[in-house]
Formats: sequence, structure tokens, C-alpha cells
Amino acid sequence: MAEADPRRATLIASLQQRYAEACRRDDGEAKQALFKEAVYLNIQPDLLEAGADAAPPA
Repeated sequence: MAEADPRRATLIASLQQRYAEACRRDDGEAKQALFKEAVYLNIQPDLLEAGADAAPPA
């Protein structure tokens, strides 16, 4: 689904990128902080995991 609000799309992309990096580092605290940030921004946390699955390996 295409995002109508470019600012929101940018926020989601940023969260997904930082979540993917936290997964690569196996950093549970960072992942939890990103989930909290997503909830604060009214973004579904499952979008972070979806983006991490699609992220290319470093």
C-alpha cells in the first residue's frame, strides 16, 4: 500500500532501517526503543519487522 503522507513514509522507512540494523547487531534494547518510538508516532510496530525482512544484508 502506497503511503499518502511523504513525512509518514519517511518516518516508517527510518524506523525500518534502524530496526534492521538493531536486528543485525542483535540489540534487544534498541529494538524495544524503536517499538516504543513507533507506538509514540502512531505507527504499527509490525511495520518495522516487515521492513527488516525486506532489508538487504549489510
